[in-house]
Amino acid sequence: QVQLVESGGGLVQPGGSLRLSCAASGRIFRIYAMGWYRQPPGKQREYVATITGDGSTNYADSVKGRFTISRDNAKNTVYLQMNSLKPEDTAVYYCNFNADFRNYWGQGTQVTVSS
Repeated sequence: QVQLVESGGGLVQPGGSLRLSCAASGRIFRIYAMGWYRQPPGKQREYVATITGDGSTNYADSVKGRFTISRDNAKNTVYLQMNSLKPEDTAVYYCNFNADFRNYWGQGTQVTVSS
């Protein structure tokens, strides 16, 4: 059974940085894409960024230029480097793997941006 475990969330001041990690355990044959989504308080889950198997990346306009998604294929791990954080980035962040014709989700990690 595949499980995704996230880490790296926490409390940070505006303008600060955090790095999220998401590692998959279990047997995975092929990962097509990895991504990050977030759910701000009182709002629906929204798209943040994705990275495909060939390394192509895509970002939501709200994070473009501030966030960077990357992956380590050998470790089945995806990262999200978040710089210049704003209070509106406060949310629960979820990682997503599209692998073996299925979608897998992490349990979520809280990111709070506040002074």
